[in-house]
Amino acid sequence: MLKQRIITALVLLVLFAGVLFLLPIQWYTLIFVAVILLGGWEWANLSNLNRALRFVFLAALGGTLVFTAEYVFSMDFGSPDIDRARQILAVACGWWALAFHWVQSYPASASLWGNRWVRGLIGLVVLVPSWLSLVVLRGLDHGAWLVLYVVAIVVAADVGAYFVGRKFGKRKLAREVSPGKSWEGFFGGLGACLILALVTSYLFDLPLKNTVLFSFGVLVTALASVIGDLLESMFKRHRGIKDSSHILPGHGGVMDRLDSLTAALPVFTMAALASELPKYL
Repeated sequence: MLKQRIITALVLLVLFAGVLFLLPIQWYTLIFVAVILLGGWEWANLSNLNRALRFVFLAALGGTLVFTAEYVFSMDFGSPDIDRARQILAVACGWWALAFHWVQSYPASASLWGNRWVRGLIGLVVLVPSWLSLVVLRGLDHGAWLVLYVVAIVVAADVGAYFVGRKFGKRKLAREVSPGKSWEGFFGGLGACLILALVTSYLFDLPLKNTVLFSFGVLVTALASVIGDLLESMFKRHRGIKDSSHILPGHGGVMDRLDSLTAALPVFTMAALASELPKYL
């Protein structure tokens, strides 16, 4: 099982790096449309939609992506309307604050989102801003590296949480949602991300003020990634399934790989746009 997970992870990493660094932004954008649609098919399953209704959900998701592409980019993906992008991303960030409350209050909160149509609507709010963030970040100066850096934050948070939680974990972070996660692991993940931010600041010789702001942005992004992970875990638990699908050997489904990123991407993109981060890199 571990060997299978490693092989799949390496293949995904090579494919991701190739798409990110080698393809023009138009092809990059279309490929991630396909990835988001795959995630949407799995989200429809998490929402307990039958096969016919899953196609309805995919049509709604595709239509929302097209609307977003026209609204923000006018179909010219290299020239986004930043103000319009901020509007959508601000809604997404507000949504994740609400999601945190729902995760903390599960299972009581299921009365608010348990309806399958509500879960489908949530899927649009989760997936569309993620795609938007991927395209907006990629179009900025050093955009490919910014996208890669969000992934690095999520990986650092996961790795730090795993090892610290395994060694010291006692207090449950969200017992009803993901019993394996602990507060000790949570802070271990934040610590790993803080180290990542400080090392990055040192390598790019950022002034103290910018180091503090950058580190804060990284930590908030890491916090968001945890909420994204817990939200999908909550939906899977409510649905009674372990993985969103079995499309990725050893890793489950596309949503099982995207869950943390769906929350981390909008938060990091908002921080990058607000701080003009690319000019410091």
